[in-house]
Amino acid sequence: MIDTLKKIVAALLKFEKYEDSHPLFDWDSQGGPLSLDPGGLAEALNHAFLITLAGDKHPAFGTAEALINGLAEDPDWSGVARFYQSGPKRIRKELETMCQEDARFAQHLEALADWASSQENLANEEETAEKFWSVFFPEAVGIYGNEEKAIRTLQEKRTVTIKEMNPAPISDPGRQILFSSNVLLTVPDSRSSLDGANLPGHLREKMGGLAGEPQLYWYDHPIHVGVKPESNEILYGLRGLEEAFAHERREGNLGPDTKPTCILSLSATHRGLHALARGYIEEELNRSGGLENMQVYVFTEADTERIREEILAPAASHYLGKEDAASILEVFGVDGEYGRHYSFLKAIAAFWSVLIDSEIKATFKIDLDQVFPQKELEKETDLSAFGHFKTPLWGARGLASNGDSLEMGMIAGALVDEKDACNTIFTPDVPFPDIRLSPDEYFFFSTLPQALSTQVEMMTCYTPERLDGLSECLQRIHVTGGTNGILVDSLRRYRPFTPSFMGRAEDQAYILSVLARPGTKLAYVHKDGLIMRHDKEAFAEEAVASARMGKLVGDYIRIIYFTAYAGALAEDISEVKDAIDPFTGCFVSRIPATVVYLRFAFKAASLFLKEEGDQGLEFVKDGAGRIMKAFRFADSEEGGLNRIYQKERFGWDLYYDILNTLETALENEDVYALELREKSKNIINLSAIAL
Repeated sequence: MIDTLKKIVAALLKFEKYEDSHPLFDWDSQGGPLSLDPGGLAEALNHAFLITLAGDKHPAFGTAEALINGLAEDPDWSGVARFYQSGPKRIRKELETMCQEDARFAQHLEALADWASSQENLANEEETAEKFWSVFFPEAVGIYGNEEKAIRTLQEKRTVTIKEMNPAPISDPGRQILFSSNVLLTVPDSRSSLDGANLPGHLREKMGGLAGEPQLYWYDHPIHVGVKPESNEILYGLRGLEEAFAHERREGNLGPDTKPTCILSLSATHRGLHALARGYIEEELNRSGGLENMQVYVFTEADTERIREEILAPAASHYLGKEDAASILEVFGVDGEYGRHYSFLKAIAAFWSVLIDSEIKATFKIDLDQVFPQKELEKETDLSAFGHFKTPLWGARGLASNGDSLEMGMIAGALVDEKDACNTIFTPDVPFPDIRLSPDEYFFFSTLPQALSTQVEMMTCYTPERLDGLSECLQRIHVTGGTNGILVDSLRRYRPFTPSFMGRAEDQAYILSVLARPGTKLAYVHKDGLIMRHDKEAFAEEAVASARMGKLVGDYIRIIYFTAYAGALAEDISEVKDAIDPFTGCFVSRIPATVVYLRFAFKAASLFLKEEGDQGLEFVKDGAGRIMKAFRFADSEEGGLNRIYQKERFGWDLYYDILNTLETALENEDVYALELREKSKNIINLSAIAL
């Protein structure tokens, strides 16, 4: 079947419709690269890879193969060249396996090869897209041009028949909900930015000294110490939350003596930032006027380590006889990939409820580039943010369309872009796209199922005629990193988490950990009208632009990890995939290596064709290394991903077992448990921001 793929790739390389009717790329008559600078070599390697996929009938095949093999021995280019070298083998293995297992797939592949052999056929963009998607991206098939039907079908799939509302819903959100968010902090981007930050001298001096420290972690767009206040995501998000709480207080929804609690996880790129971060945040908040309506706590990796070593591990030893608990509990922390802090921000609510404040019944996460548009919420939904949290749908029980029993212990809202909020907050932040595809989007076009999912899962309003929110509602699979929450009781019983290796879509990976669980399943309830305004473009446009290539590569790794993770959760990944299609499920691929390689190579070719050479070079060099590492980690033969998942599943089970035991001991006024509770409160108090 690799010969069939050769025909498809060869046809695309000759197709003269990309970018103003030019071929995708054009080597000189000798079939060699036009430039030997780094950008030229990256472009040449990528083009050579596509030519090798097109097969030995291509006139430049020999030159292309020699270039890849030669640079595989070059110390500066060996990583990139070996990434391309290994591609054909991975692709061949996947396609042969799929064609043997699925005759329909083989038929679609052959039909695509026949279709692509005609330049006239390829000019029919919509039909060509459907042909390609039937092989590489079946989640998009049949949506374009049939949006209304697709909306009805997905809505029916997500419909839940309500059997019982939550008899004790959230009644006092300011008192019962632990609000949370994450801060990604890094060193100053320049000496001048730090000098102009107006920080106390001792902080400025210490921050400046971090530049020589090795960097431990990389994030898409971390906050640089010293950034201007108007571009500081911490200030922006907390100010927005402060204003939302002030509104609730003015409306009588927040008691005069109640200060909601907000937990911040602080993930730092350099170890030395741990000791300085709280002081930095305090200085920035105090210089901006402080916060009157909430109490903020910041947790660094050092803080979570104290909780592990001084509270959790001793409790495990004393009550459960687990002497090796400290290493098992390392899953509880905030530094690392995004999945690690995401799980912490949920799990800390259970710790808080048992050892700090028993009135905490739920946690709700926001992102710091989001705010509650209280005026618009009340105008268009007749409820403030707190009003939405009080819904008895949060914690209701029901039946899914496939007959599964559900407990809707999680809640999910939606986002509206800042530029659209002035019209209506019910404006999808991902609208249905036009089919004007770039070359890579023939192999993977997540925007289309994402738009469908956004329209159905996020924008649906409950009405008396259909989905009344009383007898029926929607469950959610597609959620955003902010604007979602979970009841502490559901958290402790179902124990969901995102594996720490997830560096993209950690929010959507969270529910995967409980999907294959037998019996009643934990689910998100869709709360119509619970909408936050997304302001990233309004105040940090530069950060968004600088993160473009890194986020794009992360999207490719997401395909590799989601596919392997689904395989770790269930023997038959089709069951998991069916539950999360079309959008979340599109990252669980039947042929992940094939899709990743083809998507990557055609995307790189497009960047070079559009003369975005610097970004093309960054994409190829960074992407090749990161993707190869992801393949090795996810490889079932090496078992790294599955091993980490199983270890972390065990770690989180131990964490919740400890809390259950401590709760019982505290109810019995056990002396050791009471001592641990006092230690816990002391640690928490040290994490508080002084305002």
